[in-house]
Amino acid sequence: MTQLRVGIDLGGTKTEIIVLNNTSEELYRKRIPTYRDDYQRTLADLALLVKEAEAAVGGSEIPVGLGIPGTVSRKTGFVKNANSTWLNGQPLQKDISAQLKRDVQITNDANCLAVSEATDGAGAGYDFVFAAILGTGCGGGVCYRAAPLAGPNGVGGEWGHNPLPWTPEPQLNARPCYCGRYGCQETFISGTGVAETYRLATGARLSGPEILAASDSGDTTALQVVDAYMEHLARAFAAVINVLDPDAIVLGGGASNVSAIYRELPKRLPRYVFGGECDTPILQAQHGDSSGVRGAAWLNPL
Repeated sequence: MTQLRVGIDLGGTKTEIIVLNNTSEELYRKRIPTYRDDYQRTLADLALLVKEAEAAVGGSEIPVGLGIPGTVSRKTGFVKNANSTWLNGQPLQKDISAQLKRDVQITNDANCLAVSEATDGAGAGYDFVFAAILGTGCGGGVCYRAAPLAGPNGVGGEWGHNPLPWTPEPQLNARPCYCGRYGCQETFISGTGVAETYRLATGARLSGPEILAASDSGDTTALQVVDAYMEHLARAFAAVINVLDPDAIVLGGGASNVSAIYRELPKRLPRYVFGGECDTPILQAQHGDSSGVRGAAWLNPL
C-alpha cells in the first residue's frame, strides 16, 4: 500500500510543500512567499497549502511534517529560537494540529536537512549524520539512522550559537550576534558572517557572492577573506567532530555550493581535530534547497 507524506518547509522568505510516496517519488510541490510578522496568516497559509496538496494527489488526512527555523519547547509547547521571530512564543504545534485535525510533527529545519540527506541523499548509508545549513545564518542538525535527535531542550546540533573555537577574544567581541551574545559561529561562517569579515578588513560592504567573484578575479583582500572563511569553517566543524564524531557531515544552504569547501576542509580539519587526524567525509547535500521540505515529509515514519 502506498504511504503518502506531506512535508512543509516554513522559511523566513518562502514556504514550500511537497508530497512524497514511500519510494521518495515526488507527487506534488508548491512554493509561496512567506508572509512575515503575522502568525495567524502563517497558520492560514499552512492549512491552505495542505488542503491544496491533498486535493492535487487525491488524498486526505495525509501525515504532515513541518520544518521551522527554530524549535518547539518541550516545557512550554511554544516555539523558541526562531529567527522568524513572529513564531516565537506561539503554540504552533498545537494550533496547526488543530487546524488540520491531525498530529503534525515539527522539528528544526536543519534536522530536516539531516533526515532528508540521511534517508536518500548524500548521507544515505551513514548511521550518524551531522547536517549544517550555511546560508544567511547557520544551523545544525543531527540524526541517527535517519531519525532526528533534537534533545530535551530541542537544540540538538545547534552549534551555531557557540563561540567560534580557537579565536582570540577581541575577534569574538567584534561580532555581536542577534541572540545577544558575541562571537557566535553564525557571525563567522554564515553568508552574512563572511560579508562581515570583509567589512572588518576593508570597511566596505560586499555580499558573499561578490566576495567570491572578487577572489576568483585575483583580488588580494578577497582571497584573504575566503581563506579566513575556510579556516573558520575548519574550526567550527572540528568542534563538532571533537564532541560527536559523526559518520558524515552534510552541508546545505547557499554557501554549500562553494566547491573549494570540499577541497579545503579535509586538509584543514586535522589541525583542530583531537589526535591530529580526520577521516570524516564532508559532503554537499544531494537535494539542494529541497532537502528541508523532503526531510519534513520523512518525519512521519511508515
